[in-house]
Parts: sequence; C-alpha cells; structure tokens
Amino acid sequence: MSLNLPQGMQINAPLQPGYENILTLEALEFVAKLHRAFEPRRQELLKARVARQARIDAGEMPDFLPETKAIREGDWKVAPLPKALERRRTEITGPVEVKMIINAFNSGADSYMTDFEDSNSPKWDNQIQGQINIYKAIRRELSFKNEAGKEYKLNDKIATLQIRPRGWHLDEKHVTVDGQRVSGGIFDFGLVFFHNAKEQIARGAGPFFYLPKMESHLEARLWNDIFVMAQDHIGLPQGTIKATVLIETILATFEMEEILYELRNHSAGLNAGRWDYIFSCIKKFKKNQDFCLAQRSAITMEVPFMRGYALALVQACHKRGAPAMGGMSALIPIKNDPEANEKALAGIRHDKTRDANDGFDGGWVAHPGLVAIAAEEFQKVLGDKPNQWEKQVDGKFGPEQWLDFRPTTPITEAGLRNNINVGIHYLGSWLAGNGCVPIHNLMEDAATAEISRSQVWQWVVSPKGVLDDGRKVTVEMVRPMIAEELAKVKATVSAQGEDTASYDQAAVIFDKMSLTPEYPEFLTLPLYEAME
Repeated sequence: MSLNLPQGMQINAPLQPGYENILTLEALEFVAKLHRAFEPRRQELLKARVARQARIDAGEMPDFLPETKAIREGDWKVAPLPKALERRRTEITGPVEVKMIINAFNSGADSYMTDFEDSNSPKWDNQIQGQINIYKAIRRELSFKNEAGKEYKLNDKIATLQIRPRGWHLDEKHVTVDGQRVSGGIFDFGLVFFHNAKEQIARGAGPFFYLPKMESHLEARLWNDIFVMAQDHIGLPQGTIKATVLIETILATFEMEEILYELRNHSAGLNAGRWDYIFSCIKKFKKNQDFCLAQRSAITMEVPFMRGYALALVQACHKRGAPAMGGMSALIPIKNDPEANEKALAGIRHDKTRDANDGFDGGWVAHPGLVAIAAEEFQKVLGDKPNQWEKQVDGKFGPEQWLDFRPTTPITEAGLRNNINVGIHYLGSWLAGNGCVPIHNLMEDAATAEISRSQVWQWVVSPKGVLDDGRKVTVEMVRPMIAEELAKVKATVSAQGEDTASYDQAAVIFDKMSLTPEYPEFLTLPLYEAME
C-alpha cells in the first residue's frame, strides 16, 4: 500500500489495511504544519532541560521562579469548563488496545484517559491501530470478539474520553518531516484531534487531553500555542480544547500556578502523577550525596515530600478554579486469594478516602473492578456535588515541604530484588508490545519500571545505598541478582503460557540502565530505538 504524503514527509514503517483512513493526506499535512511551526521550540526546551539538570548536578536546588512572581500573586482563574468535565470523580486509564478501550469506556467511571504514553508500548502498529480504535470508539463503531467467541461492544452510557499523547522527550521515529523526526506528542495529538474533535463536540463532549512529563511552564506554553493553531486550522473556537497537566516532575511542582496560567483558556486542571514524580525526584538529585530514598514500598502518599506535593496541587488548582485530580494507586483486584484481595481493596479505599478528604475532585484507577470502590469513597465526602472545586486548602507549601526526602530507610535485599524483578518483567513485556502489566498484584507501567531501575542505580552510586543488614549495594551484589531474578521472571511468564524471548534482552537492558556509571535519563528512549 502506498500513501499520498505531504511534501517533505516520509513514513518508514509497514502500512496495514485501514491505516490509510488515519494517515490521510490532510491529516498528515496538519501534522507537518505543527511540526514545522513548533519543532524548533521543542528542541530548545529539551536543551533547557539538559542545562537545568547540569545546574542541579552541580548543587543548585529548585525554588520558585522570581520572574513569574506576578502570576503567582495575580488574581486570575482558568476559563470555565464544559459540562462533560464537571464530574470526574473516577477516572480509569489504560492503553489504546481494543478490549481495554471497550472495558474502560464501559467501566462505570466518569472519565477514561486512553493512553498513547506510559501504559502503551509505542510500537508503530500499537500507535496507528490505537488511532483507529479511538476513531471507531468515538463513533460507537468499536467492537471485538475474542478467541472464545465472547463479544465486547460499547454500552449506551460510556465514560468521557480524554487522550494522553506522548511526552516532549519522545520522537515518532517512523515519521520524518524535512529529514527530522516528528515529536511523538505532536504526531499523536495531531492525528487524533484532526480526525475526531468535531465529532466529539457533536456528541456532547470535546477534544480533551492529558499532558505528561512537563518540567516547566514554558513547556505548557508550547502545548497552548499548538492548541491555538490546531483550533484555527479546523475552525473551532479558541478554548474548545481542554487539557489536564500531569504534575509528575519535581520541577513542575514549583511552577504549578504558572502551568495553569499558560493553559488558562484550555486548562482542565492538574493531576498528581505519583509514580513518575518519585522517579523524577531520584533522577533530578541523582548526584546529590545527601539524597537517597528508601525502597519503593516505603514511599507512600503519606511521606512528607509526597504529602506536601499533593496538598499544594489541590491548593493551586482550587485557588484558580481548576479541577485537582488524584493519581493512581497501583493496587488491582487479586483473583483466587480472598484475603490478599480484601487487603488490596482496603488499600484502594484508604487512598481514595485520603484524596477526597484532602480536596481532590476525583482520582485514577487502573482496573474496572476498582471504579465502584473509588466512586463510593468520593461519594461519602462530596455527596451529590460533581466536584469540590470550591474547597480551599490552607497552608504554605514550597521547597521546605517538597524537598524533605524522607524516608531514607529501609533498603532491604527483598526490596532490591523486587526492583530488579519488576524492572526485567516490565521491560520484557514492553519489548513484546505490552506497556501495561500486572506484576505481583500491582499494575505496572513505564513509570514504575523507571523507579525500579533508578533506585538500583542510586543505591549502587550513593554512599547511603546500604541494606538494612549493613551490606553496601554494589555492582558485584546486583549483577548475580539480575541473573537470578531473570530466571524467576521467565518461570512466571512461561507458566502463564507466554513467550520468554524478550526477557533475556530485557535483563541485558536492565543491567545496562541500572549499573552504568552515567545515568540514562529515560528508559524508554534506548528501548524505543531497539524495538522495530
């Protein structure tokens, strides 16, 4: 199959039947237009990230920006939200795979964030088939029959759709314009917006998005300018697009109000993206000799730096008339073990009860079986109100709270092995094309894999990386554990009837990413280059 491509664009990837309905000349011309207008700024912003990291490595600590003080002290609010986004007590998330899309839409959640990013392995076919799936779902044409003959189709009442494109650091390597790779985020956004925005509006919703991994208000400004051009291009009124920003980097915390301000005509609030946030803290302060976090299981939303970040997010949003969305608990229902299942469900209840009482307007779940529990906990606090935008949070938040990186213990051998095991298991699954994986009764995505390899790297490098039995974590300790945990992962995967071919490669990559002296910034970058 050959496509009619815009001048200067090349697509170096196989084209399956049906792809031509998404990769139309007009849609690709729109992507090329966005690329030419905004790629230079994306590259400048990525360079600014590198420069900022170098300053932090040299000892600079983040603080509020003096040049944006007037915005923080100003009297402004985000633009009013459409009715479709007023009630978001439960938001379910998941990749753009057909069965997951149907189950999520039908889950009873208020809103569904379909994901081209962290819970999706960005193989070419996953990205384009995902676009096809969303196109069909918006028009109520999506259905699926599994091998056993069970049919999945959309209910009459479905969740409000929000779409997460890839972050600024990710390219779409299969598509170039004028010899340059296109931004993964611009590619995902451009296609889905061009094909579906007007249809979504006609059906009573709209083009609603989630924006990941931002580190500054200037990165939010770039998205805002893209939205302005996009709406003009297809003839929609300014402010039709609404986007929620994931605050999942430590640096973005210091610019939450500025990020809302940049997107004020298009803002649907902020979300506390907890797993990437923990990863970001490790990454940003990796060379700080005083910084060393305890193992992942000890870093809950109740520890000082996470608690301060969550409350400050609600404060910033409600001060500016914007929704504040709670993040994802990784717990999922556990089949065939009633006791463990009850414990997991109690953990979800605790998580959503805390968020609701803190003032969040809703929270994320990773599984349809958790929607009712999350909804129940928000119902207890909110009653019949769709949200609690009017609830104001008292207190002063800043570096003192956000940089209070406790706890630093425990670090146990079991915790170290768990990081290795989860890292290898997730990477193997990602390489095989699945980016959303239940492991040890938790739903893991790229963010939790990032924490796993980053903690191992940090414990090796930091003088504080000492196990509770007094042993220093070293390369010589970790490397044999990688081999041992690989064997366990392969046994687990094999018992589930899955192919183990990608897991040996995953272990090699995990070794390289966690034991190299120079810390690789994102796991997904070398992985993406390695995949077809």
